[in-house]
Amino acid sequence: MKTAHDLVLQAKTSIHEIALSDAPEAIQQADLLIDVREADEFAAGHLTGAILVPRGLLEFKLSSTPALSGRDLNVVLYCKTSGRAALAAQTMQSMGYLNVRSIAGGFDAWAAAGMPVVKPVPPVFE
Repeated sequence: MKTAHDLVLQAKTSIHEIALSDAPEAIQQADLLIDVREADEFAAGHLTGAILVPRGLLEFKLSSTPALSGRDLNVVLYCKTSGRAALAAQTMQSMGYLNVRSIAGGFDAWAAAGMPVVKPVPPVFE
């Protein structure tokens, strides 16, 4: 029986995973930057310009949102450490998307490298 780790390793052999050092340029050139983490993870901090499409809803959102349906869109995906993004990239490729890449190391690697992150601003009650 395959494990989640096995499925991620298998997905990574069939997708285009970009190095963290190449991610800023890839994001700048992308039509869409998709965060496939969960809503609470996104709310705690995310990459500038990212839209939230949780991994569990990806196929449904892509199929029902006209702005996300263009198979020629240039898409960059990320998650916490790159596993969910790899699975999401593989899924998008199987749906016919032609230009899908995921960021190696995901959000954790991005943040650890000191790259810009959008963080929630707590309200001030004064």
